[in-house]
Amino acid sequence: MDATITSERRRSWTMPTVYTILFAIIALIAALTWIMPAGKYDYKTADSGEIIAAADVGNYDGGERLLPIPGSYTQLESNPQGVVDVLMAPIKGFYKAADVALFVLIIGGFLSVTIKTGAMDAGVGAVINRFKGREQWLIPILMALFALGGSSYGMAEETVAFWALLLPVMAAAGYDRMVTAGIILLGSGVGVLASTVNPFATGIASRFADLPIGDGIGLRMVIFVVLLALASFYVMRYAAKIKADSSKSILADQEYDDNFSREIEVVELTTRRKLTLLVFLATFAIMVYGVMPLEDIGVTAVPTLWWWFDELSTLFLTASILIALINWQPEHEFVSTFLEGARDLIGVALVVAVARGIYVVMGDGLIVDTVLNWTEGLVTGLSSGAFIVVSYVSHLVLAFLIPSTSGLATVSMPLMGPLADFANVSRELVVTAYQSATGWINMISPTSGHLIAGLALARIPYDRYLKWVAPFMGMTFLITIVILFIAA
Repeated sequence: MDATITSERRRSWTMPTVYTILFAIIALIAALTWIMPAGKYDYKTADSGEIIAAADVGNYDGGERLLPIPGSYTQLESNPQGVVDVLMAPIKGFYKAADVALFVLIIGGFLSVTIKTGAMDAGVGAVINRFKGREQWLIPILMALFALGGSSYGMAEETVAFWALLLPVMAAAGYDRMVTAGIILLGSGVGVLASTVNPFATGIASRFADLPIGDGIGLRMVIFVVLLALASFYVMRYAAKIKADSSKSILADQEYDDNFSREIEVVELTTRRKLTLLVFLATFAIMVYGVMPLEDIGVTAVPTLWWWFDELSTLFLTASILIALINWQPEHEFVSTFLEGARDLIGVALVVAVARGIYVVMGDGLIVDTVLNWTEGLVTGLSSGAFIVVSYVSHLVLAFLIPSTSGLATVSMPLMGPLADFANVSRELVVTAYQSATGWINMISPTSGHLIAGLALARIPYDRYLKWVAPFMGMTFLITIVILFIAA
């Protein structure tokens, strides 16, 4: 009897929600602040070259980007994070991620208003009819587009908006939600991993390694082609399997009752609905143009807008109002529909805030530079092949703790660049190792805000995604290491 009860309890155990996982990571990082020594590098300002002593870095408010000075790490008085700090971390994280959280809520309202018009059903029906019998070719085409966005301008947070666009399309084509996750997360993730002219990864890292952005682009293009082909094959193979037998879906036991799982109604694609879809799609196109740093990649024929989340939120709010006007929605109906959609994504906004709390605890506990200093010690004195492999693995750890590609480039490249010279490794190879590591870890890390937000929006359990993507991540890890080692 006791054995039976124990067996039933084991079978009934379920993976904790992503909120619990993130809180556990926050608590773990807080515990490490009691064990790890606190410390900082001396920094210098990027433009004026002013030296900021380690003890004064936390109080610097001059506005310039700060660069760590190799060999200057200094231990400081410990600032361990306690229970109150752990509980406050998501609150502070919400302040720091307020722009992203608001963007997510407005996306929810925008989607709800669009669905209300029937234009989404009509548009999805038209797409499926157009690709009838060839639905599988939507997958590599879309993945290539996301990969190009990731490689050219670091498309990551912006992908949250595209889940709402693709979920109903893939569902109507007979695929489960993991196919959408693969298209968006692996497509953009491979692009970021193999960034070619991404100014937020390749650009910043190259600048701090004293290199032109084009150095090393040939090797990165090879990685891009190889990994995009692998990712497309991986997702297409899974999609074909579950279309043939839906019981083989990794999400087969999940039940969904949201807008993305409803039956697509066959509705007429009227002129008004065509205008609605035009605004809907144009909003995404304008978003991509608004965030692309064209000036940084040498495009001057059109102006660079330098938009970010404030402007993007305004864009989607404006598009929601325009769609309501096109469809003559009464004011009270528009407001209630918009708020209903925003309410559905409150959980996604909170996930982003809790994830940002991890870095809050690390920063307040003064252990970010300590981890960086240990990495500096690991790679010093290694042979060229060993150096590049250890540099790659070290950046995996750093990227988990510092999910911002530009933030990690700022703190690691001023150190790794000079160390590469001593190991007889070209600096552009270190830049490639850094961006490959950040792209790889951000496809699975719970500290990656866009990943967690997307999974939460689609209601895909984080553990199911990890189980599904694990073989691909293993192959990608090995392929990247082999390419880097041969190049070194």
